[in-house]
Parts: sequence; C-alpha cells; structure tokens
Amino acid sequence: MPTTSPDGALSDQPHAIVMRDGVRYTLLGTAHVSRASIDAVEAAIASGRYDAIAVELDTQRHRALTDPDALAKLDLFQIIREGKIGLVAANLALAAYQRRLAEQLGVEPGAELKAAAMGAKQRDLPLYLIDRDVGTTLKRAWSGLGFWGRSKLMAGLAASLFVDEQVEEHDIEKLKQGDLLESSFGEFAAETPQLFEAVIAERDRYMAAKLRACSLAEKPREVLAVVGAGHLKGLTTALTEGRDDPGQVTTTLDKVPEGSKVPWLTLIFATALLGAFGWGFYHGGFNLGAKLVLDWVVITAIGGALGSALAGGHPLSILGAAVASPITPLIPALSSGMVSAFIEAWLRKPTYQDMLNLRTDTSTVKGWWRNRFARVFVNFVLANTGTSIAAWIAGANLIHKLG
Repeated sequence: MPTTSPDGALSDQPHAIVMRDGVRYTLLGTAHVSRASIDAVEAAIASGRYDAIAVELDTQRHRALTDPDALAKLDLFQIIREGKIGLVAANLALAAYQRRLAEQLGVEPGAELKAAAMGAKQRDLPLYLIDRDVGTTLKRAWSGLGFWGRSKLMAGLAASLFVDEQVEEHDIEKLKQGDLLESSFGEFAAETPQLFEAVIAERDRYMAAKLRACSLAEKPREVLAVVGAGHLKGLTTALTEGRDDPGQVTTTLDKVPEGSKVPWLTLIFATALLGAFGWGFYHGGFNLGAKLVLDWVVITAIGGALGSALAGGHPLSILGAAVASPITPLIPALSSGMVSAFIEAWLRKPTYQDMLNLRTDTSTVKGWWRNRFARVFVNFVLANTGTSIAAWIAGANLIHKLG
C-alpha cells in the first residue's frame, strides 16, 4: 500500500512509497529534462538507504545512454536483412527529437536515468532495467492503429527525422510532467487511445511486474525506482493492486499481436491491379493493355527513383529503387526502399568514423545526407515514400483510362 516517505532528498519531488511482498518501493517521478531531477536521484542514492536501484530503461536504451560507442557497433547489413531498418529509423527519429531538447535546455533527456544507473554501478548495487523494449512498444502501438493512425504516426516520426526546428514551449512543459516516448508523438498520443495504451498504460503494468519479479528473485528490502513523472500514478496503482503472476504479465505484454497470416490487403490490391490490366487487354486489345502496364511501370519506377535521388543515392541505388517500385505494392517484403538501401550500403559502405559521428551528424538535416550510415535510412524512407505516392497516381491513371 502507498505510504509517505521520510526521505528528505525526495521531499520536494513527486514520489510515492509502496509496500509489497515485504519490499519497500520508493517510486521517484522525474522530469526527463530537469536538472533538479538529476540532483534528486544523486542525493537519494547517496543517502545509502537503498539496496537496489530500478530505472525506466530497457537493455537497448541503457546501452545507448551508458556506452558512447553503441551506435558504432550496429551491423547495418544485418538490420536490412532482418527487416528492422524501419524500426531503427524510428528509433533514430526519436533520438533526433531528444537531441533537439538537449540543445534547447542544456540537459540531456534521460540524464537522471543515466545518473541512477551510474550511481548503482558506483555503489555496487543491483540495477533493475524495468522498462519494455522500445521496439516492442512501437510494434504493439503500430498493430493497434488503423491506416490513418499509422499514417499520422509515420508522418510524426518523419518530422522528427528530418525537421530541424525548435521544440515548442508547451511541449517542453508537458514533457516535464509526462513521458519522453509519449511526448515524441506530440498531441497524437493524447488523442489516440490505442497509442496511449501501448506507450503509457501497458508500460505501467509492465514495469510494476518487472519490479515484483526482480524483487522476488533477489530479495531486496529497499528499492528506489526512477521513472518519468507521467508513470508515477499508473505504476503506483499497478504495483499496489496487481495480482497476476509478474512473469505472465511481462510475457503477455512482450508479445506483438500477429496480424492475419493471409496478406488480404496485398491480395486484394494485386487482384484489382491484375484485373485492371486484364480488363484493358480484353476490352481494348493489346495496345490498351500494354499501355496500362507500361504506365504503371513507368510512373511507379519514376516515383521510387525520385525518392532515392532526393536521398542522394548512388546511381545504382536509384536504379534499384526504380526496378523494385512496380512490384513493391504486390510484394511489400521486397520494398523499393529496402532494395535501394541495401545497394546504397553495399556500394557506399559506412566507415567506422561515420558510425562514431552518427549521433552528432543526425542533429542537423544536412548531416543525414552527409553521413553514409544515416543516408541509408534516408534512402529507405524516401524511396518508399516516392513509390507510395507514385502508386496512388498510377492507380488513378488506370481508373481514368478504364472509365
């Protein structure tokens, strides 16, 4: 049950105390862009009253915060082969947003979480990484959104990726009392229940379950949990009232809902497209049918090629995007962006220095084009975008000529 805290270090900070299963959890709600939060974390750990520290981080984010060379160790070809390039691009987009905050406020977002992790290491205390993997959170959010919701999400991430404008004052004030991941999506998170559920509510239950699981395994008596202020209320409730087995809770919330194994949308689109071609050949003869096919190939090829060209792609990367674009809507797994990105990475292999400079280069729009590693992701995004736009234009052209 929640109690009050006698810890003077936390007296002026949002916090809650929960007693559960013989463990006293001190939940410290921090602002991810506040110097005061960093000071509170350091003072709390220095008090010596805690025998374990928990932080709102997953393994990937913890590594990014504490290992300066983490980005330099990424295997770009493996990312492309495993189809994770879109997910990594989304993570880079979120990181770009956080860097703009750091530049404006003079405080690195998540610095208080880093301070907690470093403090645990310095005092040789157990460190519990209790947050869910950000990739899983993004995938679960994606699976719960419809077509327009996904379009808005992609637009927001693209803006974070390429727009180099200042973060608005009201967004900063909201962030001081909220969650870093939620704020990255702006008002879209607040207006979209499915996104809020995956980004905030599920993570509250997940972190409560992780706290309980870690405590049952290691038997600490006093645990300091450092989390964003936006999670304080939900985490307190979940930790106090949760009755399900903690391992089962995390297993359930780590699953990404599987869509239909039959790609109905692709099948419907492919059937409609091939049907339009067949209708053209049947009613208009070879000339009309061939014209419809040629128009589709030319328009989509130009769209993909333009996208890759705008990304500064190698001529062969542009050619690869053009060749793949006409079949991308029929075989989404072989997207023009993926083909173009793979060729770009192969012909213009990123150097070790590109990897080391990735964090600083992506702080500016020009840096995305200058850095070979980052430009692969730009190629992926813009080639796919060009193909998508062109497919709509080509589809409208088919309807017009058959009308």
